[in-house]
Amino acid sequence: MTRHFLDVTDLDGHELRAVLAQATVADPPLVLHRRGVALLFQKPSNRTRHSMEMAVVQVGGHPVYVRPEEIDLDVRETVEDVTRILAGYHAGLAARVFDHDVLVRMAAVSAVPVINLLSDRSHPMQALADVLTMGEVMGDLAGRTVAYVGDYNNVARSLAEASALLGMHVRIGSPRGYEPPADELDRIAALGAPTVVHSFDPFEAVKGADAVHTDVWTSMGQEAEDAVRRSVFAGYTVTEEMMAAAAPDAGFYHCLPAHRDDEVSAAVIDGPQSQVFRQGHNRLHAARGLLLWLYGAPR
Repeated sequence: MTRHFLDVTDLDGHELRAVLAQATVADPPLVLHRRGVALLFQKPSNRTRHSMEMAVVQVGGHPVYVRPEEIDLDVRETVEDVTRILAGYHAGLAARVFDHDVLVRMAAVSAVPVINLLSDRSHPMQALADVLTMGEVMGDLAGRTVAYVGDYNNVARSLAEASALLGMHVRIGSPRGYEPPADELDRIAALGAPTVVHSFDPFEAVKGADAVHTDVWTSMGQEAEDAVRRSVFAGYTVTEEMMAAAAPDAGFYHCLPAHRDDEVSAAVIDGPQSQVFRQGHNRLHAARGLLLWLYGAPR
C-alpha cells in the first residue's frame, strides 16, 4: 500500500518515533538510488526547498524543482492529470501548496508517495523538525510540556499533533477568534497528549512550559489582514518576560522566517534560549528520516 504524508496523523506514535530515529542515521542507505522526486511549489521557500532537495540527494535520489508557472495546476492541466504523469517519472511527489485539498486530490490518484511540504491546513515537515529538535534538547518528550503562542494555524496544528503523539502536554495561547475550536482540543488529546489546554492569556499558556513556540502573525496569503492581526496579537509577543514564566531551562522555537519585535523579541530569538537555527537545520534531517522510512530503509 502506498503511504502518503499529508498530515502528521498519517503516522501513529510508533511510526513517528521510527521516522525520528531514521533522521539521526549518520550514513543513510541510498533508498532512492537513480530515482527522482518531483518538488512542486506554489509558494516560495527557503528552508523547505533546500532541506527537501538535499534530503533527496543524501538518500541517492534526484530532486526536480517545479516552479508554479511551469505546471499551473488546474489551469494548464488538472491536478489529477499532472499527478498521474509525474508519478510515472518519479518515485515520489512533494508539494508546497495553498489549498490542502490539492494534496488530497494528488494522493487519491498517485501510485507513489505524496508528501505535504506545506498547506493551509498543516505543515507536517516542520512538525517533524520541531519534535526532533525538542528531543535533542530535552531527551524523551513524554510528560514534557510544549506551549505555542499565536494563531492556531497550520504550524500550530501540526506541532500539536506531533507533540501529542509523543506524549507531551500541549498548551496553546491565542487571542479570541484565532483559537482552536473545542473539538480540536479533544482531537489532539485523543492522539496521546496527557493534557491539552487553551488560554487567551499567553503568560498562562507558557507557565512552566519546557518549550515555547511561535510563528508569524500574518502568514503568506494573509497580507490583507496584516493591520487587523497586528492589533489583535498585540500582547502576544514572546518576550524575555514571557520566557521567564516558562521553565528555567525552556527553549524558544520558531519555524522561521521571523519578524523580530513582532511575534518574538530580538532578545529572545537571538538569545541563549533560542533553538531556532538548530530547528531550521533539522528540517534537512527530518526530511531525510521521512524519506528513509517511506522508501523502506531497515526499521
